Amino acid sequence: LSDCLACDNCMTSEEGARVFQQNQKELFRILNLNKKCDTSKHKVLAVSICPQSLPYFAAKFHLSVNDAAKRLCGFLKSLGVHYVFDTTIAADFSILESQREFVQRYQRRNQEDHALPMFASACPG
Repeated sequence: LSDCLACDNCMTSEEGARVFQQNQKELFRILNLNKKCDTSKHKVLAVSICPQSLPYFAAKFHLSVNDAAKRLCGFLKSLGVHYVFDTTIAADFSILESQREFVQRYQRRNQEDHALPMFASACPG
């Protein structure tokens, strides 16, 4: 979240409370607490990896994208993260939905003044 532009366009007030928990300081606080307590009292930690980050790590460390994913996942699990998820499929679904909406809007362009242009984005953070 250190790259977040804080534009508030990606969340509602309820999500704001959840985003507060997603920062480096909170992650390390919970990792340290989990090391000190009984495993039955651990807080479950889940990390999602966006598709844009893997090629960066691969290039930086001269690895294939698959090797970078394996190593990053292994590193996070060695820290104490319980689950690591790849969000590539979510990005694919997002692209498919944007494509579907664009086709619908394009077909309605002569009937509706505001059918086009269509703006779409992903958070730059």
